[in-house]
Amino acid sequence: MDEQWLNDIKWDQNGLAPAIAQETDSGKVLMMAWMNRESLALSVKEGRAVYWSRSRNKLWHKGEESGHVQLIKDIRLDCDNDVILLSVEQQGGIACHTGRHNCFFKQLQDGKWVETEPVIKDPSEIYK
Repeated sequence: MDEQWLNDIKWDQNGLAPAIAQETDSGKVLMMAWMNRESLALSVKEGRAVYWSRSRNKLWHKGEESGHVQLIKDIRLDCDNDVILLSVEQQGGIACHTGRHNCFFKQLQDGKWVETEPVIKDPSEIYK
């Protein structure tokens, strides 16, 4: 497949673009991660989310340790060509490394961050 389409993305100075994973069925935003050219090309080729881990400085196949794979249903690019939106089917119902359904579980209430989403599975049981 010709990967000329990757040139249309405005990658930042580190060659990255933010990628938002949104659950296909519910429309819920699950998480935000980073992608580079290689991770996005691999995601398209494999049909599953592959991100760039800034902390590990390597490709990160979502679910490689946890089994919580994100199957890609659709990929979109925003109007400024600098944010990627993945519509995904979240395997196992857990997207967050904290064992929650999504990463946006803290809500601002009266000037404090309150955890509003339950832990589905203890991270120590997920990551060995």
